[in-house]
Amino acid sequence: MSEDPQKIRLRGAVIGAGYFSQFHYDAWQRMDDVEMVACCDMDLDKANTIAEQHGIPAVHQDYRQMLDEHPVDFVDVITRPDTHLPLCDEISSRGHAIICQKPLAPSVQEANELVDLMQQRGVRFMVHENFRFQPWYREMKRLMEAGVIGDRLHSISFRNRAGDGHGDDAYLARQPYFQTMPKFLIFEAGIHTIDTFRYLGGEISQTWCWHRKLNPVIAGEDTAIGVFKFEDGAMGLYDANRFNESTSKNPRYTFGEVLLEGNEGSIRLYDDGRLTIQPLGEKERDHDYSPSQHGFAGDCVFATQRHFIDCLRSGQPFETDGQSYLKSLAVQEAMYASSQSGNWETPQ
Repeated sequence: MSEDPQKIRLRGAVIGAGYFSQFHYDAWQRMDDVEMVACCDMDLDKANTIAEQHGIPAVHQDYRQMLDEHPVDFVDVITRPDTHLPLCDEISSRGHAIICQKPLAPSVQEANELVDLMQQRGVRFMVHENFRFQPWYREMKRLMEAGVIGDRLHSISFRNRAGDGHGDDAYLARQPYFQTMPKFLIFEAGIHTIDTFRYLGGEISQTWCWHRKLNPVIAGEDTAIGVFKFEDGAMGLYDANRFNESTSKNPRYTFGEVLLEGNEGSIRLYDDGRLTIQPLGEKERDHDYSPSQHGFAGDCVFATQRHFIDCLRSGQPFETDGQSYLKSLAVQEAMYASSQSGNWETPQ
């Protein structure tokens, strides 16, 4: 009798052992149907440390050697954007499925090239765009689809004050390369909000944006206001600032506050993960659900990687596949274009 394919453990390998990789390794370790067989980083000490922490049996400094020595079903890429194209080129040439961190590439041209290459090779490819998998957004989407605030979305607004970008030492302790990125806030963090807005409100047809730099020690912008027109008629507001601080006990839990308004009421997300519902003509009331406190931002990394594995097994499309990411990227670039032109811009 053949073994149930759903019970066969998928074998994976990871390239990268930097700051954010800890959340990836932790999530893989908690999946009974996944076996992480090897990890790799140019800094062998970092790779050895993370392998010891998460029970990875093999450690490598050369990713080609790792892939030569270990048969795998998929590879998790957790490296800087400028490494993604050559890494994914090599991995896809071997026929392995890939889940790749964002930003996908340092330029739009390279991101398009990467996605085209994955399609030509016919490999399963997913972008690790994890914000839409945060539990509050999944619950807000469920409530919207259940008609809790009506059948027509009026607006989505998002307000963020990260407070991690002031002073000469901004970002140096966690992700020092943030200081040198020529495009920063929208490129690195705003793309999350764009994808989340698309998840909640549908495709974006036009955008207006103004951005600037508050901290002189960084290269790119660290604050922005963006306005969006959705194809279905709703409006969106993006108000983000990495310099000034919020009053939240943990600014990196929800990363901000959100208001959804429909033709029959509103849903609010607070910075502690609390959701409330306010039907028209009634008082605001708490909505009972239980977002996780584990890992990163409601354990969204686990949810993202669980989606990847489930879709690998079922053959269903990934929510955040390459083409979806390119749609978000087009909105991102329209925001930058608008900040230069002062006009409304259409994503291309």
